[in-house]
Amino acid sequence: MISFVVVLAIIAIAWTLWYQRAPLWLWSFLTAAIWLIWVLAAPDLRISQTLILISLLLLFVPLQIRPLRRRLVSEKALFQFRRVMPPMSQTEQEALDAGTVWWDGELFSGRPNWHTLLAYPRPKLNAREQAFLDGPVEQLCTMLNDWEITHEHYDLPPAVWDFLRQQGFFGMIIPRRFGGLEFSALAHSSIVTKIASRSTTAAVTVMVPNSLGPAELLMRYGTDAQKDHYLPRLARGDEIPCFALTGPEAGSDAAAMPDSGVVCRASFDGKDNVLGLRLNWNKRYITLGPVATVLGLAFKLYDPDHLLGDEEERGITLALIPTDTPGITIGRRHLPLNIPFQNGPNQGKDVFIPLDWIIGGPQRIGEGWRMLMECLAAGRAISLPALSTGAGKLASRATGAYARIRRQFKSPIGHFEGVEEALARLAAFTYQMDAVRTTTATGIDLGEQPAVLSAIAKYNLTEMMRRVLNDAMDIQGGSAICMGPRNLLARAYQGIPISITVEGANILTRSLIIFGQGALRCHPYILAEIDAARDNDRVRSVQRFDRALFAHIGFTLSNVARSLFLGLSGARAVRAPVSGPAAGYFRQFTRMSAAFALVADLSMLTLGGELKRREKLSGRLADALSQLYIGSCCLKRFHDQGSPAEDLPLLQWSCEHALQNIQSSLLGVLRNHPLGWVGILLRVLTFPLGHSYRGPNDLLGQRAANLLLQPSAARERLTKGIYLPSDEGATLARVDDALHKVVAAEAAEHALRRALRANQLSDGPDLLTRAVHAGIISAAQAAAIPAADKARAQVLEVDDFDRAFGIAQDPLEYTSAPRPAHNVVP
Repeated sequence: MISFVVVLAIIAIAWTLWYQRAPLWLWSFLTAAIWLIWVLAAPDLRISQTLILISLLLLFVPLQIRPLRRRLVSEKALFQFRRVMPPMSQTEQEALDAGTVWWDGELFSGRPNWHTLLAYPRPKLNAREQAFLDGPVEQLCTMLNDWEITHEHYDLPPAVWDFLRQQGFFGMIIPRRFGGLEFSALAHSSIVTKIASRSTTAAVTVMVPNSLGPAELLMRYGTDAQKDHYLPRLARGDEIPCFALTGPEAGSDAAAMPDSGVVCRASFDGKDNVLGLRLNWNKRYITLGPVATVLGLAFKLYDPDHLLGDEEERGITLALIPTDTPGITIGRRHLPLNIPFQNGPNQGKDVFIPLDWIIGGPQRIGEGWRMLMECLAAGRAISLPALSTGAGKLASRATGAYARIRRQFKSPIGHFEGVEEALARLAAFTYQMDAVRTTTATGIDLGEQPAVLSAIAKYNLTEMMRRVLNDAMDIQGGSAICMGPRNLLARAYQGIPISITVEGANILTRSLIIFGQGALRCHPYILAEIDAARDNDRVRSVQRFDRALFAHIGFTLSNVARSLFLGLSGARAVRAPVSGPAAGYFRQFTRMSAAFALVADLSMLTLGGELKRREKLSGRLADALSQLYIGSCCLKRFHDQGSPAEDLPLLQWSCEHALQNIQSSLLGVLRNHPLGWVGILLRVLTFPLGHSYRGPNDLLGQRAANLLLQPSAARERLTKGIYLPSDEGATLARVDDALHKVVAAEAAEHALRRALRANQLSDGPDLLTRAVHAGIISAAQAAAIPAADKARAQVLEVDDFDRAFGIAQDPLEYTSAPRPAHNVVP
């Protein structure tokens, strides 16, 4: 056993030093030193020790002679690597090339630099953005009546559409020189969060033109003429955009897209023999499609007559087309789960457009998928995470207060442990969502296009929204399932599957994209090895592969040593960037980063291309990476906000939950690894002392839940950024008012109960008056009790309707109606 440990120590130290670019003499000296100590400690094993040392020298020294190393090792390894390297389609390659690597690269390294994370700017809006949030956004929310929108009009009212245009909501990302607002990603996210807390329909209507769509595509790739023509019109709302990508035959598999364009010549706009494209398509699920005046279109382009060159199949291409172009049919509306944002199909039959309608002009032919992926890398990180966070903040504020207001068995339901458990999740998940939202937006504002982190944000925040709203519905029970103007949760709950489905279905995102892209993009050496393997120059290919391979080996062995050491020591020797209660979590996430990097690395090494098809393993690795990022964001949020002691239960619950999930995910990979011995070895290296994390305990959950049950600075920080109505009759205003009154009356109620139990008072009429006369409560306290009872009763009321309600209102009538006049842009 001693021999095994010493040999392992020699290998780990030697290779760790080599990975750190230490000179050969240094690691040779340390290896010899360890060997000498071993000899002195166990002289009876001197012969075997010498043989082991000679073997190690024969192994390591030739590896330092690069020509010899390339011939003996790298050439053969390259041959095997090419055999197991998974095939990659053009769309997969373009998706892989899109975006940038940011904090995800640090997490994949196994030794994240926490000082780098904490040095990123604290999320903060500038004065112009804050003024817009406090002014036009606040005014918009005041104008919105979600019950009327979703049940009566099945659309935003004409006045709201006009207000969105006049105030520039459709041009938030467009530069000011084109008439747009040119807001940061954080401002865009904050605006959507606030609107989403009032109306999902309005939030979707605002976020879609500012996300993946014509405006962003034009800003990145458009010609000067296209920008000058369209961007001012989009910013003013003179044009309403949509983007048509999904069709009946092509959802997640864009390569299956049957929509086509053929290069040809035809008459156009009074001119003959115009070189252009004849398009045919069938799209559906297109948000803003029914009211759009300009349509972005993705299609496959073909040049059978070689009018553009020798190549016939030109690839996925994007064009921008006015919807009144002959041949275009705007179909009837979809009605996604009764959330009536404008969404519907459209078709094109032999639609001819000139070449200069291609986004970016003819030079962008065949680059469409890459363009979409690069835009999606940023856009996916903003809109849906913001919408999810808005729902979480609303549920935390409203349902937390309801759990204090609502009583059963003479006690607030929030004090029952079952409800308390759900409230803790509600509060902590909302804390996590806001942390991920603001951190990711900060990265985008720093110029990053974090493709992997945007997928993590979209998947995890929409899933957390699903859990939060499920918990909120469970807590509120009957009041949450009765539809009507008083119900704050039902429409958001109805719309959950929409967010789960769009911009990359969550099952696909988890099982294929997060780790599938992350493993290649974020790993420091995998992509370099793949590029070297694809190099057709034999000598250069071997040289490049040799450099990447041995750097990769050093990286892996370094993580072997780190994982084992951190596992045995509990990461106590890791330097945390801060002191105080958060320091331990920085250490533990460092340990889990090393464990994740090692498990991911050896899984790719042992399974190769097979790992791509092992979607359950890939999904578990995606979960581990996701929780590393979520934990990182929570630590940054806590630090950026000045480490408030009141928020500590939220940070602790979030970190304990994340660490337990990372552990569970990694152990799930190891238990199900196709090569059992690999799983056993990795378990010894990553969790040498067994399970380390048990998740949040009950006391911590109670402390987190209590933050929602009473007015406090922590509750205000957690729910900051949602719409708080000033109208006293609004549901959320009634809930907030009742919470304050119920809390204010509780001391007097407790005093009365104690007096009744002690027979100081008898129950019956004039109890409050008699209690005041007896000096048990004050007159002010006596007045607080009926005020609280009245406020409680108002909150507990639910909507009811006439027996004939709804009979004459058939939603299907709205799906077949023509486009409303107020939605048609002149």
